[in-house]
Amino acid sequence: MDCILTIDINTSAVRIHAFDLSGKVLGMRKGSYPTFHPQADYSEQDPEQVFITTLYVLKNFLNEQIHPQKYKVQAICFCAAMHSVLAVDKNGRPLGNAVIWADNRAIRQSKMLKNSPECQGIYNTTGTPIHPMSPLAKIAWMQQQDPERFNQAYKFISLKEYIILQLTGEYLVDHSIASSTGLFDIHQLAWNEQSLNFAGIDKERLSTPVSIYFDEVGLKKEYCKSLHLASTTKVILGSSDGCSATLGSGDIRHKRATVTIASSGAVRVAGKEFLADEQQRFFNYLLADDYFISGGPSNNVGVAFDWFTQQFGNFHQGQEFEQVREELIRDALYVPAGAKGLLFLPYLLGERAPIWNANARGVFFGLNITHEPKHLLRACVEGILLEMYSIGKLLSTQRSFDSISMTGSYASVPLFAQILTDIYGLPVQVNTTVDSIAQGTALIAFTQMGYFSGLEEASASTHFTGTYSPDVQNHDLYMKYFEVFERLSGKLEEEFELIAGLQ
Repeated sequence: MDCILTIDINTSAVRIHAFDLSGKVLGMRKGSYPTFHPQADYSEQDPEQVFITTLYVLKNFLNEQIHPQKYKVQAICFCAAMHSVLAVDKNGRPLGNAVIWADNRAIRQSKMLKNSPECQGIYNTTGTPIHPMSPLAKIAWMQQQDPERFNQAYKFISLKEYIILQLTGEYLVDHSIASSTGLFDIHQLAWNEQSLNFAGIDKERLSTPVSIYFDEVGLKKEYCKSLHLASTTKVILGSSDGCSATLGSGDIRHKRATVTIASSGAVRVAGKEFLADEQQRFFNYLLADDYFISGGPSNNVGVAFDWFTQQFGNFHQGQEFEQVREELIRDALYVPAGAKGLLFLPYLLGERAPIWNANARGVFFGLNITHEPKHLLRACVEGILLEMYSIGKLLSTQRSFDSISMTGSYASVPLFAQILTDIYGLPVQVNTTVDSIAQGTALIAFTQMGYFSGLEEASASTHFTGTYSPDVQNHDLYMKYFEVFERLSGKLEEEFELIAGLQ
């Protein structure tokens, strides 16, 4: 019997799935690793810890579940979060931690670029908004603020590239991950000279960009041996998590938006046209087959609810974090929509779309003497999802959609799905049997292996396990709350900057 593996290097964990050749999930394993915040606006991960966790989970999964059932692994396809940057030396050794998407240290460099004549050209060429999340800004920061590490760096790579380097010995980056760096020309499929000049590097200090279907390198002999895999096992580069999630969430030909609710979040649409925007509020990342995945990302989704859980959850002796989080979600069910006149702006890590303000901060607005912790809890959930609506509302001015696929770790939580459908006023479809990122990554592998003629056929093979319908009264109420939410997010721009300066 044959199977494939998908490896998703996510923000909080690595998730490895096995699929048989009919697309059925055979099993999944997960291994977590931390994010470090050494100071405000810094978000880092240890690349060695990420790799060792990936290898450990992969080896145990193979030895405990795949090999005992006599499955032969035909291919391994990869996926990862975007926007990470890791400096490595000539031997591929990390020069410090990787800087991830949530890191905002490059605010000054982003402002400098945004005010320059090159700004619009770089955005139109790369499809990546000018923001501290961008590896373009992060590398420019390193050149100016950490010149010793910058000068020692042989290459600047992502965490996904680091895992591929360790397993194969090659510096390779797929077009999907490359298209999220701000350094890559998504029209010519090559590194962009304007971006390179701003970052102070040349293309030799970046990996070789290749298709998401690329499979021309194999595992190192030592890993074939230790993992008990054949030397003929394909290593397929795969794509980014956002592109895979969109592909795995439904037929990409339909007028559908994908809303991802995980550690971070995003609202995305698939199409064959670049969404040009003079205000640079949308990303346009490459999938393949001439498809762009366009939309806007949020920093503050699962991380905001995790923060609330950590600070306000009732941790009894021996309780795991996930148990406390589940209790809070159950408690929020019993609080009516609107949280008794309380709003939460969830900007704990600054914010990307739609306000693109790295100085934005979290706010509870409307507190009065009658509010209890349960109202803060409900407002936290609603604030996260109102933020996701604010992205979708802006996106709908460029690309219409009449339904939503909800993906990510919170897609299986009925409360989040119901509030999301109530806010949008549109049906929300979920698939609780398989993770959409893993599904999309598997579809890339199956397409590369010839089981589908292309990604349109592959995406049409997906199925949903449930549909949520909006409550009209709740939708009308949430639209009134959203008006205040949107006004606050814009009005507080100056105050956000002032309070950030005082920190």
